[in-house]
Amino acid sequence: MDHERALPDLLDDIEELVTCESPSADLAAVAASADVVARIGEKRLGVAPERIVVDGVSHLRWKFGDGPSKVLLLCHHDTVWPLGTLLTHPFSIVDGVLRGPGCFDMKAGVVMSVHAVAELADPSGVTLLVTGDEEIGSPSSRALIEAEAAGCAAALVMEASADGGALKTERKGVSLYRVRVHGLAAHAGLEPERGVNATVELAHQVLAVTGLVDPELGTTVTPTVMSSGTTGNTVPAAGEFSVDVRARFAHEQLRVDAAIHALRPALPGARLEVLGKPNRPPLMAEASSALFDRAAAVAARIGHPPLTRVAVGGGSDGNFTAGIGVPTLDGLGAVGGGAHADHEHVLVAELPARTALLAELVAELLEA
Repeated sequence: MDHERALPDLLDDIEELVTCESPSADLAAVAASADVVARIGEKRLGVAPERIVVDGVSHLRWKFGDGPSKVLLLCHHDTVWPLGTLLTHPFSIVDGVLRGPGCFDMKAGVVMSVHAVAELADPSGVTLLVTGDEEIGSPSSRALIEAEAAGCAAALVMEASADGGALKTERKGVSLYRVRVHGLAAHAGLEPERGVNATVELAHQVLAVTGLVDPELGTTVTPTVMSSGTTGNTVPAAGEFSVDVRARFAHEQLRVDAAIHALRPALPGARLEVLGKPNRPPLMAEASSALFDRAAAVAARIGHPPLTRVAVGGGSDGNFTAGIGVPTLDGLGAVGGGAHADHEHVLVAELPARTALLAELVAELLEA
């Protein structure tokens, strides 16, 4: 196939999907985006997907062939961008750079997957799964992802590439928590000693949590959003903060989980409530190494530039597939940069070769 000649169709489909905004928390917007993905997929693949709605979230699945699936192509169509972002970050292609909310993470990857499957002479054995809640931790899709991946020879994750087009062969595990403090209100001027100050207790707990890091092992424990109190002249009766944990190793993830749940109040009369747990297990290098070698060989055979690999801190749905023992290769999507940032972009010139690489890799995995 002449992939350069196919580029206009690829760009048309990316534009159609990017211009349908789909913030994860807006179920109606995600449903509308699923309609667009379904329309694009039916146009290119000749068959409509199965629509799977879990807890109001719209997911799409194409299964090809009557036998068991061998290759899972894993995508998501939700984004971090709120409705109205197109007004300030409109879709555009200027000097070979494509922009628009969610273009890099990961709507271009969704379209690339559809076009790659459409190139296969026989896609039997392929499942294409496009979920709608990855950006918020995949609460409604995790079970679906793991069920579709089970028994597959490979899960290929269409998240955007790392810098320079590198594939992502390691990802840290992710754990998310909220630490709530329950204190006692009092007048801040008349009798503050009668209160139990939630803000002060939060300060103690933030310092305790940050002490759980292990830089040598790559474990990060980061307090993020925090709130406390009601008015400026009242001893705060309640407050909470969120904690983001990233760990390369499962034993580190479990160590931090146990430590956070073992937090105890520093102030007399204060009470703590800890919510949360590990969200994604680590994607270890051994889950990706053989697939990366295979992809590198395919790249060399078709004249694609040599592939590179990198370990990253961010999680993806590939953590789930690797976590159940399925060989997983991530970062096969668009080349560009700026995920979740104002400068999010895709390099147009890389799209044809990247899509060709995916199609060839899937075809080879199906023949194995």
